[in-house]
Amino acid sequence: MRILVCIKQVPGSTNVEVDPITGVLKRSGIPSKINPYDLYAIETALSLTEQFGGTVDCITMGPPQAKAIIDEAVCMGVRGGTVLSDRKFAGADVLATAYTLSQGIQKVGSYDLILCGKQTTDGDTAQVGAELSEYLGIPNVANVLSVDGVQDGKLVLTVNLDEAIVSLEIALPCLISMDADINTPRLPSYKIRKTLSADAVRFLGFGDFEDQDPEHYGLSGSATQVERIFPPEKVSEKQTITGDAQTQTDALLTLLGAHKML
Repeated sequence: MRILVCIKQVPGSTNVEVDPITGVLKRSGIPSKINPYDLYAIETALSLTEQFGGTVDCITMGPPQAKAIIDEAVCMGVRGGTVLSDRKFAGADVLATAYTLSQGIQKVGSYDLILCGKQTTDGDTAQVGAELSEYLGIPNVANVLSVDGVQDGKLVLTVNLDEAIVSLEIALPCLISMDADINTPRLPSYKIRKTLSADAVRFLGFGDFEDQDPEHYGLSGSATQVERIFPPEKVSEKQTITGDAQTQTDALLTLLGAHKML
């Protein structure tokens, strides 16, 4: 079984500043890491190949330095990966991101199973997996808790539907998005890292894709745009209310009313 895992490089710290002019995150100088949700997808993929045989590759979209997370995935046991990197991809929303990934996947080959993490910690939309499956024309299931088996060309899954945990089957090829905290991702191997080959990572850009319309990528291909990102205001002011219970209650109601919180 050929498996592909979609991963993303995200800030490794929650202490990320926002550019007051452009409204985007200041990623320069901030340590990066593999999106935590994607680690569960990688572990699921590797476990499946250990049980049923096959190969695991990964793919990401981002700047050239995103190669670092492909290297880390390889050190975990992934065979290799592809970085989709081009200035024309900048500013992509979830729709343009999914389309770019679909073009990259069609370029690198066909897969029986594509795995994604539930969402990313820097976007939290949880939409790319479903949109990617639509572009690829394959079925998808989100919030997967476990892959329980492979039989007759189908995956047997346990899925979290919020109000119920269900077992279902989905035909291959397909895309599934893994929920959080469903397994314990293995650590990267130091031994593999010492012998890491540059051939493990492949770079593709806009010129490598079949669709050469720049209006389908990046900001031009985005159906939505973020007008502004800003950090929450930190208010250190406090007020102490003293007196008996009735006095404190009346004062609190007056204060809440003055701030239009009632």
